[in-house]
Amino acid sequence: MPYNSITDRTDSGSLMRPDVAAEILSIASVRSAVLALSRRAPDMPNAQRRMPVIQTLPFAYFVTGDTGMKQTTEVDWTDKYLNVEEIATIVPIPENVVNDASYDMWGQIRPLLEDAVAKLIDTTILYAGTGGVTKPASWPNGIVTQAVAAGNSVDLSAVTVGPPVGDLYTAILEEDGVYAKVEEDGFVVTGNVGALTLRAALRGTRDSTGQPIFIRVQSGSGPYSYELDGAPILFPGNGAINPAIAPLISGDFAQLIYAFRQDITYKILTEGVITDNGTPPTIIYNLPQQDMVALRLVLRMAWQIPNPPNYVNTSSSTRFPFAVLVP
Repeated sequence: MPYNSITDRTDSGSLMRPDVAAEILSIASVRSAVLALSRRAPDMPNAQRRMPVIQTLPFAYFVTGDTGMKQTTEVDWTDKYLNVEEIATIVPIPENVVNDASYDMWGQIRPLLEDAVAKLIDTTILYAGTGGVTKPASWPNGIVTQAVAAGNSVDLSAVTVGPPVGDLYTAILEEDGVYAKVEEDGFVVTGNVGALTLRAALRGTRDSTGQPIFIRVQSGSGPYSYELDGAPILFPGNGAINPAIAPLISGDFAQLIYAFRQDITYKILTEGVITDNGTPPTIIYNLPQQDMVALRLVLRMAWQIPNPPNYVNTSSSTRFPFAVLVP
């Protein structure tokens, strides 16, 4: 975790050439694919929100004869929590670099920072607890970690039909496939998140009638979107998807709930120091003494998967609204 990163004159030299047009050719801003598919709860007034979740479902019984005894049933609840954690970063820049830039540096930096936040959110929610991806202590493990623990993973290399290794149609849509794992737990796939490298393989995948399972759709004159067997599929370009761990995550994204305590805010810092996390901390930059400014981004949010029971699968140890394809 660096504390001494700086955007200096060398990094921003291309912005200060007098002959450069006041445009930057860059990849379009990419935001969080996971949050785009999931359900946003109302903003949180404090750092924790308790969500009562049904733990045991009631059952009904037949009564034998006119004087038969009626049986009892129960419903009980457990608590799941939305715990707010903070995401932040600071970009220090010398004042002379800002002053010599040919146009608004902050306006160019802000969307890049938001992309970095989106990547961190997607990576953490999808993979935390797997492949070395860490998380705040109060957040749950990532979708992939929980899905594998619940038995909701399909190993493509174990599918024996279709060259060269496995068959995507079988692994995703047939019995014991990714979609089936979700349905066997009482949920329906409402969305997918896939690796960009998976698109080419999906384009060539057909069902038993020869129809493609991966199609491009367009609503009116808007941009194209993609569906996998009728459910939307997003391919994040922010680098969050690790195809070596799980190139496809499918599930009922309505079961993934997130909320903001504080949406993204920015602050220009002109006074103070930036230190590392040593003991004692070491001053890396002294903003007023070194004629520097810094842009600080802060976001506070929480997420959770309540995983309520249903009559298809009442076992919390094997029930999970997501399944994953592993390579």
